[in-house]
Amino acid sequence: MTNKHKKHSDHSLDADASRNFRWMMVIAAGILVVAILAAFSQLKPKPPVAERSKLSSIKSEPVSPRLPRGFAPTKVHNISSPSTIPEGMAWIPGGEFSMGCDAAGDSLCALPGITSDALPIHRVAVDGFWMDKTEVTNEQFKAFVDATGYETIAERPPRAEDFQGVPVEQLGIGSIVFSPGDGPSDLSDLTARWQFVKGASWKHPLGPESTIEGKEKYPVVHVAYPDAEAYAKWCGKRLPTEAEWEFAARGGEAGVLYPWGNDLKRDGKFAANTFQGDFPHRDTGLDGFVGIAPVAEYPPNAYGLFDTAGNVWEWCSDWYRHDYYENLAKENKGKVIANPTGPDDSFDPVEPSIMKRSQRGGSFLCTDQYCTRYMVGTRGKGEVNGSQNHIGFRCCKSVK
Repeated sequence: MTNKHKKHSDHSLDADASRNFRWMMVIAAGILVVAILAAFSQLKPKPPVAERSKLSSIKSEPVSPRLPRGFAPTKVHNISSPSTIPEGMAWIPGGEFSMGCDAAGDSLCALPGITSDALPIHRVAVDGFWMDKTEVTNEQFKAFVDATGYETIAERPPRAEDFQGVPVEQLGIGSIVFSPGDGPSDLSDLTARWQFVKGASWKHPLGPESTIEGKEKYPVVHVAYPDAEAYAKWCGKRLPTEAEWEFAARGGEAGVLYPWGNDLKRDGKFAANTFQGDFPHRDTGLDGFVGIAPVAEYPPNAYGLFDTAGNVWEWCSDWYRHDYYENLAKENKGKVIANPTGPDDSFDPVEPSIMKRSQRGGSFLCTDQYCTRYMVGTRGKGEVNGSQNHIGFRCCKSVK
Protein backbone atom coordinates (compact mmCIF):
# COMPACT_ATOMS: atom_id res chain seq x y z
CA MET A 1 0.00 0.00 0.00
CA THR A 2 1.41 3.40 -0.93
CA ASN A 3 1.80 6.15 1.66
CA LYS A 4 -0.98 8.06 -0.09
CA HIS A 5 -3.42 5.14 0.20
CA LYS A 6 -2.33 4.46 3.78
CA LYS A 7 -2.89 8.08 4.77
CA HIS A 8 -6.43 8.04 3.21
CA SER A 9 -7.28 4.80 5.03
CA ASP A 10 -6.11 6.25 8.34
CA HIS A 11 -8.37 9.29 7.88
CA SER A 12 -11.39 7.00 7.18
CA LEU A 13 -10.74 4.97 10.31
CA ASP A 14 -10.41 8.14 12.37
CA ALA A 15 -13.79 9.43 11.05
CA ASP A 16 -15.54 6.11 11.79
CA ALA A 17 -14.14 6.05 15.28
CA SER A 18 -15.25 9.60 15.87
CA ARG A 19 -18.82 8.86 14.72
CA ASN A 20 -18.98 5.72 16.83
CA PHE A 21 -17.76 7.62 19.86
CA ARG A 22 -20.45 10.33 19.40
CA TRP A 23 -23.23 7.71 19.11
CA MET A 24 -22.01 5.98 22.23
CA MET A 25 -22.12 9.28 24.11
CA VAL A 26 -25.69 9.94 22.93
CA ILE A 27 -26.82 6.46 24.01
CA ALA A 28 -25.11 6.81 27.35
CA ALA A 29 -26.80 10.16 27.93
CA GLY A 30 -30.19 8.66 27.10
CA ILE A 31 -29.65 5.81 29.52
CA LEU A 32 -28.67 8.33 32.19
CA VAL A 33 -31.88 10.38 31.66
CA VAL A 34 -34.05 7.25 31.88
CA ALA A 35 -32.29 6.20 35.06
CA ILE A 36 -32.80 9.63 36.64
CA LEU A 37 -36.53 9.66 35.76
CA ALA A 38 -36.97 6.15 37.14
CA ALA A 39 -35.27 7.14 40.37
CA PHE A 40 -37.49 10.23 40.67
CA SER A 41 -40.64 8.18 40.18
CA GLN A 42 -39.63 5.98 43.10
CA LEU A 43 -39.50 9.07 45.32
CA LYS A 44 -43.19 9.98 44.57
CA PRO A 45 -45.51 8.37 47.14
CA LYS A 46 -47.95 5.78 45.71
CA PRO A 47 -51.42 5.06 47.03
CA PRO A 48 -52.01 1.66 48.64
CA VAL A 49 -52.76 -1.22 46.28
CA ALA A 50 -56.45 -1.20 47.22
CA GLU A 51 -56.68 2.52 46.56
CA ARG A 52 -54.92 2.15 43.20
CA SER A 53 -57.43 -0.55 42.26
CA LYS A 54 -60.31 1.71 43.29
CA LEU A 55 -59.00 4.60 41.24
CA SER A 56 -58.52 2.44 38.17
CA SER A 57 -62.16 1.29 38.34
CA ILE A 58 -63.68 4.78 38.34
CA LYS A 59 -65.51 5.61 35.12
CA SER A 60 -66.71 8.99 34.03
CA GLU A 61 -70.50 9.23 34.34
CA PRO A 62 -72.71 11.39 32.13
CA VAL A 63 -73.93 14.55 33.79
CA SER A 64 -77.60 14.17 34.79
CA PRO A 65 -80.06 16.81 33.62
CA ARG A 66 -80.69 19.42 36.26
CA LEU A 67 -83.61 18.44 38.47
CA PRO A 68 -86.36 20.86 39.46
CA ARG A 69 -85.86 22.61 42.77
CA GLY A 70 -86.52 20.35 45.74
CA PHE A 71 -85.96 17.08 43.87
CA ALA A 72 -83.01 14.73 44.28
CA PRO A 73 -82.13 11.64 42.20
CA THR A 74 -84.18 8.50 42.78
CA LYS A 75 -82.28 5.60 44.36
CA VAL A 76 -83.83 2.38 43.11
CA HIS A 77 -83.17 -0.84 45.00
CA ASN A 78 -81.25 -3.34 42.90
CA ILE A 79 -83.56 -6.18 43.91
CA SER A 80 -85.24 -8.61 41.54
CA SER A 81 -88.65 -10.08 42.30
CA PRO A 82 -88.20 -12.50 45.22
CA SER A 83 -90.47 -15.07 43.58
CA THR A 84 -92.59 -15.56 40.50
CA ILE A 85 -94.41 -12.37 39.63
CA PRO A 86 -98.19 -12.86 40.00
CA GLU A 87 -100.12 -12.86 36.72
CA GLY A 88 -101.02 -9.41 35.46
CA MET A 89 -98.72 -7.67 37.92
CA ALA A 90 -95.32 -5.92 37.66
CA TRP A 91 -92.43 -5.98 40.11
CA ILE A 92 -91.74 -2.59 41.70
CA PRO A 93 -88.27 -2.81 43.31
CA GLY A 94 -88.76 0.01 45.79
CA GLY A 95 -86.22 2.64 46.73
CA GLU A 96 -85.86 6.22 47.88
CA PHE A 97 -87.32 9.16 45.95
CA SER A 98 -88.55 12.74 46.11
CA MET A 99 -92.33 12.74 46.52
CA GLY A 100 -94.63 15.58 45.55
CA CYS A 101 -95.11 18.10 42.76
CA ASP A 102 -93.13 21.22 42.02
CA ALA A 103 -95.22 24.35 42.50
CA ALA A 104 -94.28 25.28 38.92
CA GLY A 105 -96.84 22.66 37.90
CA ASP A 106 -99.51 25.17 38.85
CA SER A 107 -98.72 27.02 35.66
CA LEU A 108 -100.16 24.06 33.74
CA CYS A 109 -103.57 24.39 35.41
CA ALA A 110 -106.31 26.94 35.02
CA LEU A 111 -107.09 26.45 38.72
CA PRO A 112 -104.49 28.17 40.94
CA GLY A 113 -103.26 26.23 43.96
CA ILE A 114 -103.93 22.82 42.47
CA THR A 115 -100.49 21.52 43.56
CA SER A 116 -100.44 23.13 47.01
CA ASP A 117 -101.47 19.90 48.77
CA ALA A 118 -98.49 18.12 47.12
CA LEU A 119 -95.93 20.41 48.77
CA PRO A 120 -93.36 20.41 50.18
CA ILE A 121 -91.43 17.84 48.20
CA HIS A 122 -89.98 15.32 50.65
CA ARG A 123 -87.83 12.18 50.63
CA VAL A 124 -89.61 8.85 51.01
CA ALA A 125 -88.45 5.23 50.92
CA VAL A 126 -90.69 2.28 50.02
CA ASP A 127 -90.06 -1.45 50.05
CA GLY A 128 -90.48 -3.57 46.95
CA PHE A 129 -93.95 -4.82 46.01
CA TRP A 130 -96.04 -6.09 43.12
CA MET A 131 -98.58 -3.88 41.36
CA ASP A 132 -101.30 -4.49 38.79
CA LYS A 133 -100.08 -3.50 35.35
CA THR A 134 -103.47 -2.01 34.52
CA GLU A 135 -106.49 -0.58 36.26
CA VAL A 136 -108.96 -3.29 37.31
CA THR A 137 -111.21 -4.03 34.34
CA ASN A 138 -114.92 -4.72 34.02
CA GLU A 139 -114.30 -8.41 33.35
CA GLN A 140 -112.06 -8.72 36.41
CA PHE A 141 -114.59 -7.02 38.66
CA LYS A 142 -117.38 -9.15 37.19
CA ALA A 143 -115.48 -12.29 38.16
CA PHE A 144 -115.40 -11.01 41.74
CA VAL A 145 -119.13 -10.20 41.74
CA ASP A 146 -120.05 -13.55 40.17
CA ALA A 147 -117.99 -15.41 42.79
CA THR A 148 -119.22 -13.49 45.84
CA GLY A 149 -122.56 -11.88 44.97
CA TYR A 150 -121.14 -8.55 46.08
CA GLU A 151 -123.22 -5.41 45.59
CA THR A 152 -121.42 -2.09 45.21
CA ILE A 153 -122.50 0.94 47.22
CA ALA A 154 -124.01 2.44 44.04
CA GLU A 155 -126.30 -0.61 43.81
CA ARG A 156 -127.57 -0.40 47.41
CA PRO A 157 -130.36 1.80 48.81
CA PRO A 158 -128.58 4.99 49.87
CA ARG A 159 -128.31 6.42 53.36
CA ALA A 160 -128.64 10.18 53.72
CA GLU A 161 -125.53 10.34 55.93
CA ASP A 162 -123.45 8.86 53.11
CA PHE A 163 -124.40 11.65 50.71
CA GLN A 164 -124.16 14.84 52.71
CA GLY A 165 -125.18 17.90 50.73
CA VAL A 166 -127.38 15.93 48.29
CA PRO A 167 -131.11 16.77 48.56
CA VAL A 168 -133.13 13.81 49.89
CA GLU A 169 -135.44 13.82 46.85
CA GLN A 170 -132.43 13.22 44.62
CA LEU A 171 -131.28 10.14 46.48
CA GLY A 172 -131.86 6.73 44.99
CA ILE A 173 -129.96 3.70 43.85
CA GLY A 174 -127.39 5.14 41.46
CA SER A 175 -124.19 7.08 41.08
CA ILE A 176 -122.73 10.33 39.76
CA VAL A 177 -122.15 10.76 36.02
CA PHE A 178 -120.29 13.44 34.07
CA SER A 179 -122.88 15.46 32.14
CA PRO A 180 -121.11 18.26 30.26
CA GLY A 181 -124.05 19.78 28.43
CA ASP A 182 -123.99 21.26 24.94
CA GLY A 183 -122.00 24.44 25.52
CA PRO A 184 -119.62 26.27 27.84
CA SER A 185 -120.45 26.30 31.53
CA ASP A 186 -119.22 27.88 34.72
CA LEU A 187 -116.20 25.76 35.67
CA SER A 188 -116.59 26.70 39.33
CA ASP A 189 -120.07 25.13 39.41
CA LEU A 190 -119.62 21.36 39.72
CA THR A 191 -123.37 20.71 39.54
CA ALA A 192 -123.34 22.07 36.00
CA ARG A 193 -121.48 19.02 34.74
CA TRP A 194 -122.01 16.27 37.35
CA GLN A 195 -125.42 14.67 37.88
CA PHE A 196 -126.65 11.94 40.20
CA VAL A 197 -128.13 9.37 37.82
CA LYS A 198 -130.48 6.74 39.22
CA GLY A 199 -129.57 3.29 38.01
CA ALA A 200 -125.98 4.20 37.18
CA SER A 201 -123.45 1.61 38.44
CA TRP A 202 -120.41 -0.33 37.31
CA LYS A 203 -122.75 -2.43 35.12
CA HIS A 204 -124.47 0.67 33.73
CA PRO A 205 -121.80 3.40 33.68
CA LEU A 206 -123.92 6.13 32.00
CA GLY A 207 -127.31 5.14 33.43
CA PRO A 208 -129.75 2.20 33.39
CA GLU A 209 -129.90 2.04 29.59
CA SER A 210 -126.13 1.76 29.20
CA THR A 211 -124.12 -1.43 29.37
CA ILE A 212 -120.55 -2.73 29.63
CA GLU A 213 -121.13 -5.33 26.95
CA GLY A 214 -118.17 -5.21 24.59
CA LYS A 215 -116.24 -3.14 27.17
CA GLU A 216 -114.73 -5.97 29.14
CA LYS A 217 -111.25 -4.44 28.85
CA TYR A 218 -112.33 -0.99 30.03
CA PRO A 219 -111.54 0.00 33.62
CA VAL A 220 -114.37 -0.61 36.06
CA VAL A 221 -115.89 2.65 37.35
CA HIS A 222 -118.58 3.72 39.85
CA VAL A 223 -116.57 1.86 42.48
CA ALA A 224 -116.47 3.46 45.94
CA TYR A 225 -113.50 2.96 48.25
CA PRO A 226 -115.07 0.07 50.23
CA ASP A 227 -115.92 -1.66 46.93
CA ALA A 228 -112.31 -1.45 45.77
CA GLU A 229 -111.09 -2.64 49.15
CA ALA A 230 -113.46 -5.63 49.05
CA TYR A 231 -112.23 -6.65 45.59
CA ALA A 232 -108.59 -6.37 46.65
CA LYS A 233 -109.17 -8.54 49.72
CA TRP A 234 -110.99 -11.16 47.65
CA CYS A 235 -108.03 -11.62 45.30
CA GLY A 236 -105.37 -11.56 48.03
CA LYS A 237 -104.17 -8.05 47.32
CA ARG A 238 -104.58 -4.56 48.77
CA LEU A 239 -104.82 -0.96 47.65
CA PRO A 240 -101.52 0.92 47.31
CA THR A 241 -100.41 3.72 49.57
CA GLU A 242 -99.91 7.11 47.96
CA ALA A 243 -96.14 6.71 48.34
CA GLU A 244 -96.15 3.29 46.66
CA TRP A 245 -98.39 4.56 43.87
CA GLU A 246 -96.20 7.58 43.13
CA PHE A 247 -92.93 5.64 43.29
CA ALA A 248 -94.34 3.08 40.86
CA ALA A 249 -95.79 5.71 38.52
CA ARG A 250 -92.48 7.60 38.33
CA GLY A 251 -90.74 4.46 37.05
CA GLY A 252 -87.39 5.38 38.60
CA GLU A 253 -87.35 8.94 37.25
CA ALA A 254 -87.00 12.01 39.48
CA GLY A 255 -88.80 15.32 39.19
CA VAL A 256 -90.57 14.64 35.88
CA LEU A 257 -94.06 16.00 35.22
CA TYR A 258 -95.47 12.85 33.66
CA PRO A 259 -94.66 9.13 33.99
CA TRP A 260 -92.88 9.28 30.62
CA GLY A 261 -90.99 12.60 30.99
CA ASN A 262 -91.60 16.34 30.83
CA ASP A 263 -93.25 16.64 27.41
CA LEU A 264 -96.99 16.16 27.16
CA LYS A 265 -96.52 13.98 24.10
CA ARG A 266 -94.23 10.96 23.80
CA ASP A 267 -92.37 10.71 20.51
CA GLY A 268 -94.88 13.17 19.05
CA LYS A 269 -97.92 11.15 20.12
CA PHE A 270 -100.35 11.48 23.03
CA ALA A 271 -99.18 9.24 25.85
CA ALA A 272 -102.36 9.17 27.93
CA ASN A 273 -106.13 9.41 27.68
CA THR A 274 -106.93 13.00 28.68
CA PHE A 275 -109.26 15.75 27.46
CA GLN A 276 -108.64 17.72 24.27
CA GLY A 277 -111.05 20.29 22.90
CA ASP A 278 -113.31 22.78 24.68
CA PHE A 279 -113.80 21.67 28.26
CA PRO A 280 -116.26 20.48 29.39
CA HIS A 281 -118.64 20.13 26.45
CA ARG A 282 -116.49 19.05 23.47
CA ASP A 283 -113.84 16.33 23.67
CA THR A 284 -112.20 16.09 20.24
CA GLY A 285 -110.51 12.79 21.04
CA LEU A 286 -107.15 13.71 19.52
CA ASP A 287 -105.56 11.12 21.80
CA GLY A 288 -107.61 8.41 20.08
CA PHE A 289 -110.57 8.26 22.46
CA VAL A 290 -113.57 10.41 23.36
CA GLY A 291 -114.28 9.65 27.00
CA ILE A 292 -112.94 6.57 28.76
CA ALA A 293 -110.56 4.18 26.98
CA PRO A 294 -109.73 0.49 27.31
CA VAL A 295 -106.72 -0.25 29.50
CA ALA A 296 -103.21 -0.54 28.03
CA GLU A 297 -103.87 1.55 24.91
CA TYR A 298 -100.79 3.69 25.51
CA PRO A 299 -97.16 2.67 26.12
CA PRO A 300 -96.28 1.57 29.67
CA ASN A 301 -93.83 3.31 31.95
CA ALA A 302 -90.39 1.95 32.85
CA TYR A 303 -91.89 -0.54 35.34
CA GLY A 304 -94.44 -1.89 32.84
CA LEU A 305 -97.44 -0.03 34.28
CA PHE A 306 -100.15 1.27 31.96
CA ASP A 307 -102.37 4.34 32.39
CA THR A 308 -100.72 5.84 35.47
CA ALA A 309 -101.75 9.16 33.92
CA GLY A 310 -105.27 9.79 32.64
CA ASN A 311 -108.14 7.41 31.88
CA VAL A 312 -109.57 6.99 35.43
CA TRP A 313 -108.62 8.15 38.91
CA GLU A 314 -107.29 5.39 41.17
CA TRP A 315 -108.06 4.91 44.86
CA CYS A 316 -105.17 4.82 47.33
CA SER A 317 -105.37 3.56 50.92
CA ASP A 318 -104.31 6.86 52.58
CA TRP A 319 -106.79 9.16 54.24
CA TYR A 320 -106.70 12.54 52.53
CA ARG A 321 -105.50 15.64 54.34
CA HIS A 322 -104.57 18.80 52.44
CA ASP A 323 -101.76 19.51 54.95
CA TYR A 324 -100.33 16.00 55.22
CA TYR A 325 -97.05 16.72 53.42
CA GLU A 326 -96.58 19.92 55.41
CA ASN A 327 -97.05 18.04 58.68
CA LEU A 328 -94.66 15.29 57.57
CA ALA A 329 -91.96 17.84 56.82
CA LYS A 330 -92.32 19.42 60.25
CA GLU A 331 -92.28 16.11 62.09
CA ASN A 332 -89.35 14.52 60.23
CA LYS A 333 -87.20 17.62 59.65
CA GLY A 334 -85.68 16.49 56.38
CA LYS A 335 -85.25 12.81 57.26
CA VAL A 336 -86.21 10.07 54.82
CA ILE A 337 -89.69 8.75 55.67
CA ALA A 338 -89.95 4.97 55.38
CA ASN A 339 -93.16 3.42 54.01
CA PRO A 340 -95.63 6.19 54.98
CA THR A 341 -99.26 5.08 55.15
CA GLY A 342 -100.95 8.46 55.34
CA PRO A 343 -102.50 10.52 58.16
CA ASP A 344 -104.67 9.11 60.93
CA ASP A 345 -107.72 11.06 59.83
CA SER A 346 -109.16 13.03 56.94
CA PHE A 347 -109.62 16.75 56.48
CA ASP A 348 -110.40 18.76 53.38
CA PRO A 349 -111.02 22.47 54.05
CA VAL A 350 -113.26 22.61 50.98
CA GLU A 351 -115.63 20.04 52.55
CA PRO A 352 -114.52 19.75 56.19
CA SER A 353 -117.30 17.38 57.29
CA ILE A 354 -116.70 14.72 54.60
CA MET A 355 -114.24 11.86 55.10
CA LYS A 356 -112.08 11.36 52.02
CA ARG A 357 -109.41 8.99 50.72
CA SER A 358 -106.61 9.92 48.35
CA GLN A 359 -106.78 9.27 44.61
CA ARG A 360 -104.02 9.36 42.02
CA GLY A 361 -103.39 9.56 38.29
CA GLY A 362 -106.06 11.88 36.92
CA SER A 363 -108.66 10.86 34.36
CA PHE A 364 -109.96 11.30 30.83
CA LEU A 365 -111.43 14.62 32.02
CA CYS A 366 -108.11 16.22 32.97
CA THR A 367 -107.16 19.24 30.88
CA ASP A 368 -105.01 22.36 31.14
CA GLN A 369 -108.26 24.35 30.78
CA TYR A 370 -109.28 23.16 34.23
CA CYS A 371 -106.76 20.88 35.96
CA THR A 372 -103.88 18.71 34.78
CA ARG A 373 -103.74 16.33 37.68
CA TYR A 374 -102.45 13.55 35.48
CA MET A 375 -99.10 15.09 36.46
CA VAL A 376 -97.42 12.30 38.38
CA GLY A 377 -96.85 14.12 41.70
CA THR A 378 -100.27 15.71 42.05
CA ARG A 379 -103.04 14.43 44.30
CA GLY A 380 -106.74 13.74 44.09
CA LYS A 381 -109.39 13.04 46.73
CA GLY A 382 -112.77 11.43 46.96
CA GLU A 383 -115.58 10.91 49.47
CA VAL A 384 -115.16 7.39 50.80
CA ASN A 385 -118.63 6.14 49.83
CA GLY A 386 -118.89 8.19 46.67
CA SER A 387 -118.60 6.83 43.14
CA GLN A 388 -118.35 8.40 39.72
CA ASN A 389 -117.79 7.33 36.13
CA HIS A 390 -114.17 8.51 36.10
CA ILE A 391 -112.95 6.71 39.25
CA GLY A 392 -111.45 3.22 39.30
CA PHE A 393 -108.49 1.52 40.99
CA ARG A 394 -105.62 -0.93 40.72
CA CYS A 395 -104.20 -3.23 43.37
CA CYS A 396 -100.82 -4.14 44.77
CA LYS A 397 -99.40 -7.01 46.78
CA SER A 398 -96.79 -7.04 49.52
CA VAL A 399 -93.81 -9.39 49.54
CA LYS A 400 -94.08 -11.84 52.41
